[in-house]
Amino acid sequence: MTTLFANAVLGSAESSGGASSIFSLGLLLLVPFGMYFFMIRPQRRKMREQQELQAALGVGDEVVTTSGIFGTITGEDGDSRFWLEIDDDVQIRIARAAIQGRVSPDDDDDETADTDADAASAEAD
Repeated sequence: MTTLFANAVLGSAESSGGASSIFSLGLLLLVPFGMYFFMIRPQRRKMREQQELQAALGVGDEVVTTSGIFGTITGEDGDSRFWLEIDDDVQIRIARAAIQGRVSPDDDDDETADTDADAASAEAD
């Protein structure tokens, strides 16, 4: 099969000009490399980082789920599930894969600043 493809390319190169057909072949070979470096490789790196984060989670970490629920991990229920406290005495059981990331202290400050600004504007009205 490859020899047929090579013969077809080389045969057309002899009849219509070698430069354009070699350029076409180079472009054809360049597309898979471009797809790998611009699509596949970054996606794999992102998946690996997400798996490392989920493996490193423990009791007491404040996290956000993929659905946007903020809470604190209060316990583990096997290898693939956590108990997440989302309010005082309100706990839900979620899958480890449903955790999107840790909540950093900077995120808490932004939320506090937003609520303070909302409260100040409500008082002004």
